[in-house]
Amino acid sequence: MIKKAVVWVLLFALLLVPANPGVFAVEEETGLQNENRPLTGNENAPLLENIPFEIKAKSALLMCANTGEIIFEMNSDERRPIASITKIMTMLLVMEAIAQNKISLNDVVVVSEHAAGMGGSQVYLAPGEEFTVHDLLKAVAVHSANDASVALAEHVAGSEGVFVSMMNEKAKELGMINTNFLDCSGLTDEGHYSTARDIAIMSRELITKYPQIIEYTTIKHDTFRNGTFDLDNTNHLIGKYRGITGLKTGFTDAAGYCLAATASRDGLDLISVILGAESMSLRFSETTKILDYGFSNYEILKIERKDAIAGNVNIKKGLTLTVPVAYEDNKSVLLKRGQRDKVKEEIRLPEYINAPVSIGDRAGEMVLLLENKEILNIPLVATEEVEKATWIKLFLRLMVHWFSLARR
Repeated sequence: MIKKAVVWVLLFALLLVPANPGVFAVEEETGLQNENRPLTGNENAPLLENIPFEIKAKSALLMCANTGEIIFEMNSDERRPIASITKIMTMLLVMEAIAQNKISLNDVVVVSEHAAGMGGSQVYLAPGEEFTVHDLLKAVAVHSANDASVALAEHVAGSEGVFVSMMNEKAKELGMINTNFLDCSGLTDEGHYSTARDIAIMSRELITKYPQIIEYTTIKHDTFRNGTFDLDNTNHLIGKYRGITGLKTGFTDAAGYCLAATASRDGLDLISVILGAESMSLRFSETTKILDYGFSNYEILKIERKDAIAGNVNIKKGLTLTVPVAYEDNKSVLLKRGQRDKVKEEIRLPEYINAPVSIGDRAGEMVLLLENKEILNIPLVATEEVEKATWIKLFLRLMVHWFSLARR
């Protein structure tokens, strides 16, 4: 019986080969597997060449935080002292340390003499006082406390000096090529600088990677030291501007009045940066003007289909004929208002891909088109593994299939 089965299987396999040689071919062929065509990305050039209104500041920038696109800019690469805007990087590293379980919000921090000796905006920490990371972070985000910033820096890195090195390393990692930090509070003017563009970059990293920081930056009023010290947010747009979520003010005589503001409406997240305004009221009014322009003229289209199946792709030289493909990630595209209905969607699948196939291998793309121009694509990836076909694997598979039919 077994000998007859083997004979029938071999005859069956031989009959199949000329009928569909591509299914069992094991030599290399030119296919479409793992296309390495670069994905279309958002350019770093501003969407608008000319700012549509006057901005009363030394530098300014408006960024879409969802995509990283710059809508417009003014002197955005001009190096300037940034005062307490520095604390955005301080908060970023604190949140990163929390996420990495190096510290926790409940950790108790003992205030050092160095931290207690900071001037400027402060919560008047005394050497030996103890506060949680949560309380000190609140003092930094709301009250812009320099002493609390140093206390947190020392808790994360052991000393402010080491922490500042970490700040510069993170700036380099993020591509902030025109930034140099000398302290964690922004009290230093000479040699301590950044730009509107770099500030937007680190602001985006903070709010997108650690959105829980918004729980602190949106506090309008709170207290410190068991209710004995009032914390009032230095960002006067909190509670006044619709959708405002932060982020940080700054002022020294050299820096002028500065504000990195974040706001969100209908899924569109914007970052506005104002550096070197001549008055406190101007930094808030100019920021309002910038954000109003962004929300009035732009909207966000989100494609949230990560892991959803988009179709099936044919397999050559594999043990299975097709493989399901899914959206690799969620993505967003920034649109001018009125363009949404003009956007067209295409699913582009290759004619086939060659085995072997691993989970996550590129196998097509979803493309958004606006007036026949590609504005976004999301890679489609294989969701199953497919082994490469060999004669022995095909033979064994046919035997199993034949015996299963014989038992019926």
